[in-house]
Formats: sequence, C-alpha cells, structure tokens
Amino acid sequence: MAPENTTLAPVLLGDGLTVSPLGFGGMALTTVYGDADPDESLRTLHHAVDAGVTFIDTADVYGAGGNEELISQLLKDRRDEVQLATKFGIVGNPRDGYTDVRGDAAYVRQAAENSLRRLGTDTIDLYYLHRRDLRVPIVETVEAMAELVREGKVRHLGLSEVTAEELREASTVHPIAAVQSEWSIWSRDVERNVVPAAKELGTGFVPYSPLGRGFLTGTVSAADLGEGDFRHRIPRFAEGALDANQAVVAAVRSVAGELGATPAQVALAWLFEQGRRLGLPVVPIPGTRRAQRIDENLGAPSLTLGAAQLDVLDGAASAVVGSRSADPNWVSQGREQRP
Repeated sequence: MAPENTTLAPVLLGDGLTVSPLGFGGMALTTVYGDADPDESLRTLHHAVDAGVTFIDTADVYGAGGNEELISQLLKDRRDEVQLATKFGIVGNPRDGYTDVRGDAAYVRQAAENSLRRLGTDTIDLYYLHRRDLRVPIVETVEAMAELVREGKVRHLGLSEVTAEELREASTVHPIAAVQSEWSIWSRDVERNVVPAAKELGTGFVPYSPLGRGFLTGTVSAADLGEGDFRHRIPRFAEGALDANQAVVAAVRSVAGELGATPAQVALAWLFEQGRRLGLPVVPIPGTRRAQRIDENLGAPSLTLGAAQLDVLDGAASAVVGSRSADPNWVSQGREQRP
C-alpha cells in the first residue's frame, strides 16, 4: 500500500533514550557532496523539526565543525524540541580525507568541550565515538565518555562502526544507547554479528546512509558525482561498479512501482522491517538538503512491504559490486574479517 504521512510514535533506543522514529543526518548539509547553501540548509533543518523529525545527527568533522555551528542556529530557539547527537574521534574531514583517529581520554574531553561550544548547548543527548582508535583500549575511551555523563555534559553514549566484540567490551563500562553503522539494502554486513550483539545488550541501531548515500533513490550515476564529491573514494561508486550496482536500484524501483511509493520510501521501509524481523529498535538517519525529501521520507514508516517484495529486496544485496569502504579498518566489517 502507498504510504501516508502520519503522526508517528517515538522510538526507545537503549539506555532510556527516546527519539523520533526517523532521524536527520546532518552530513548532507556540508560540502562533502558538493557545495551547499547554508540558508537552504537551515530552512531544511527547521522543516525537519516542524515535520516531527527531531533526532538530529551531526559530527565535529562535518565541515570541520561547520555542521555543528549550522545546527547551533536551529538549537537557539528549539533546543527542547531536538534530540541532539554528535560524534568525535576522527581528525580531518570527509571531503579532504582523514588524518587520524583518536580515542584517548584527553582528546575525548577536548572534543566534547569543542562540540558543546560550537553547538551552543550545555548538554549533548547522544555522544558517539565516531571511529575506534585501535591504539587505545575501547574501555578506556568509553570510561572517558562516561565521565562526561557523570558531569552532565552528555546524557547517553553511542558507538559508530564497532564490531560486536567492541560493543560488548564497551557495554561493561557504561550502557550504550545506540550503535550507528552503515546499514541498508546494499550494506548488510552488520546483520551477521553487530546487530545480534546490539539486540542482546538492549542497544538501539541507527543506520547511517540508509539510502546508500543517495544511490538507492535511483538518482545517482557516475556523471552526477562532482569533483568535490567524497563518494569518489568509495569502491562501489567507481564507474564500473556503479553501473553494475544499478541492478540493486532496479529491484528497489520495481517494488516502489508495485506500491505506488518512491525508491527512497521503499529503502527506508525495508530497514524498519529489518528491525522488526531482527528484534531491535531501528532509527535510520537519511540526510537531504531539500525540505520536500523529508516529507517523502516520512512516508516510509507506514509503508507495508509484502513477503514477495521483501524477497526481491533481500536478494538485491547479492548483486552489489565493490566494498562500502576503501579502508578495511574503517568499518566494522573489515575488522571482524581480520584473522
């Protein structure tokens, strides 16, 4: 059946953190996908909150802090309406490349203080370790994060792109409210180990790039990627791979046509269904620069996928060509496959 925008019930992730059933990924509002208009970006953020998308996700490296500063303009008058998530740990930025990953205690505190200042707020609702620093035991990093909770500067802790083992280790120090990793129809590796661990520990899951960095919407081709687009760094966006991966888009489009929905709605609805099938709360955070896309995405939670349609979408993952990361240590999949 075709979706309709409705008032949606909030979702309980882990550690008592309640958020809107769909989040907003702020990285899209920076220059990583090409030039962005800050005025349009701010209008889009306000539209998201007006529409009920109140779980706003950013990071200190997006736009070298500029994304947090943009979101601070939203928070000036609407802080009480927003569940605010930000991240630390990556040195550098997506567009120009990363130079380091840090998880030492001194850096945890430094990064948090800088984010609080840029965001213009006293408290971060959900503070993520953006990437694991393999030089530092994860329990040491999480203990430093937990100290921020005890001080009232952070309410809940999250981890991004951790392995199941890393999640379990971290949870011995402090409850983990959410794991944020790439998860979509064409990125399903987290289902093997990370998702079951999150379910076991009562941790919610926040899929980033739920629309395959725009690819699953059927609107991205090699010709569309501008010179400054960081997707050039991702193997599955290489020209040959991107052409082969159109088979995944064809499957999504086919289901969308049957339901009178859009490909984006189908891709998001598949993730909601995966959460139900695998038994844990799932809150995707698609990003966009356009307000109308938020309205479109909000149709996804009420979209019903039939068994045959789920079979088509589940099978599409087997056609994917290329890794989701050029660096195997950058994502959980690479570290879990190491001998």
